[in-house]
Amino acid sequence: MHGHDRRQDAELGGEQPASAATRIVIYGAGGVARETLQLIKDLAAAGARIVCTGFLVDTGFYRPESVANLRVLGDADWLRIDEEVAVVIAVGSPAARRRIAERIQQNFSDRVVTLIHPRATIGDTVTIGTGAIAYAGCVATADISTGAYVQLHVSCAIGHDVTIGSFVTIAPGANIGGWAEIGEGTLVGSGAVVLPRRKIGHWSVIGAGSVVTTDVPENTTVAGAPARIVAQRGPGWHLDSDHDLIEQVYTGGF
Repeated sequence: MHGHDRRQDAELGGEQPASAATRIVIYGAGGVARETLQLIKDLAAAGARIVCTGFLVDTGFYRPESVANLRVLGDADWLRIDEEVAVVIAVGSPAARRRIAERIQQNFSDRVVTLIHPRATIGDTVTIGTGAIAYAGCVATADISTGAYVQLHVSCAIGHDVTIGSFVTIAPGANIGGWAEIGEGTLVGSGAVVLPRRKIGHWSVIGAGSVVTTDVPENTTVAGAPARIVAQRGPGWHLDSDHDLIEQVYTGGF
């Protein structure tokens, strides 16, 4: 899963023939999925030829018949039925997003799209990875690199020379200082601040409103101002089959 220049995605659908529009299904059916639907509508209003045709939800999870008046069509296997539709993963949990992406990558990797809101500010020297989503009001300044399936939520700010690993969630209003390194699968909670040059280990959680003044080890939850360690987990905790147990780790992040 390789990154690519965000300028290829900001005009998603804009280079297509007049008769064509990029049709997208959203993987997920919760709040992040509905926010992503609004992003797609905003892209269309700004002139992109793009439309959402429905939602996908994994088997075994709560599956409503519809979301925002669009049908929930099935799970990843539904993508075999319509071979022309693209897909974006709109699930807030980094662990769940990784699990879904692993399945999508096996059979449908060429159909994953990156979405950048028309009111996101993404610098010319910023590289956004495959499958990432940048929501309205987020700012990524200069010489920033993100991995695949990253989410940059509303009004977050990413400083210069920051490196962000795959599956990271930067929640609304979070602020990442210059030269910081955010490890794979990390959740940076709403309104949290990571000071410049700090390193956050893989699969860690920065609690909402925290101020990170020192490096954070892998598989660690920190909270407070200044942030202190409140929990540590063993390697691979995010691979646990108990979905509810994993989601408890993220409680308080948003």
